[in-house]
Amino acid sequence: MDRRASTASQDTFISLQQLDPSPIDTPPELEKQLEDYPPSSPSPPRRSAVLGLSGGGHSSVYYLTRLQKYSSYAFTIFASFHITNTSIIPLLTQSVQASDSYLLLTRPYYQSIPLEPLLITLPIATHILSGLWLRIHRRNANLARYGAANISVSDRFQRGLKIWPNMSWSSLSGYVLTPLVLGHSFVNRLLPWIYEGGSSNVGLGFVSHGFAKHPFVAGTGYAALVAVGAGHFVWGVARWNGWVPVGSDKKAKRRWWTINGIAVALGALWMAGGLGVVGRGGLEGGWIGKAYDDLYSKVPFVNL
Repeated sequence: MDRRASTASQDTFISLQQLDPSPIDTPPELEKQLEDYPPSSPSPPRRSAVLGLSGGGHSSVYYLTRLQKYSSYAFTIFASFHITNTSIIPLLTQSVQASDSYLLLTRPYYQSIPLEPLLITLPIATHILSGLWLRIHRRNANLARYGAANISVSDRFQRGLKIWPNMSWSSLSGYVLTPLVLGHSFVNRLLPWIYEGGSSNVGLGFVSHGFAKHPFVAGTGYAALVAVGAGHFVWGVARWNGWVPVGSDKKAKRRWWTINGIAVALGALWMAGGLGVVGRGGLEGGWIGKAYDDLYSKVPFVNL
């Protein structure tokens, strides 16, 4: 093979890897396969199962992907308890006061040492950081594959090189969800801890008071948290198990509708108790209501 044929072959291979993504996510196993495909390799590496989770190698991708996967499992345990306490039980009891007793009874278990760091803080931090590092690793792999490490940004644009990996829905929703979760944790956990030394007095009544006092901020923030969170959880489970639809045939479309249907159902159940019951609980009176007002006054932008 002469040099021109070799160059043409290499250009064809690069162009094939730069095809625009389809409306449905790229199959995770294909994404992983292309990521580790070296430019000069005569044949692609052995195909792995889901996201490289059963591959024989032990690269940084192997460990980072496992960290991201299993940290999400740990946090899901907490999220299940939390959604049950703050949404499903209120939906069943139709009473904020009655539901508060269940919350205050079970919450000390997952807000204690070492369960809170193990089920909440550490898994969330691990999940976010490992995801960010995976994207950086894939970017660096693309730079090496295209020989673009020493090429300026303007030259990359002129040559149409796509250095950063495509953003899937599960990844995009994760980035949107991060500040929403941090804001929720700040208001309901960190703020009471700073000003009252703990959140023993902060229950569903505190949330109801916030909805009644600041309906737009509380309602918008909660609705966004639930909608994005439900989608991220369901699509994340689908991605880890290799259920993400590929292509545009009937089977892929049916799977796409099924996953989104489950996400909508989860979000609707979550909101039914959260917005429908807790969100309509009303203001707290007396010294408790004044204490809640004082805490909410410390939240940035709420009183603007």
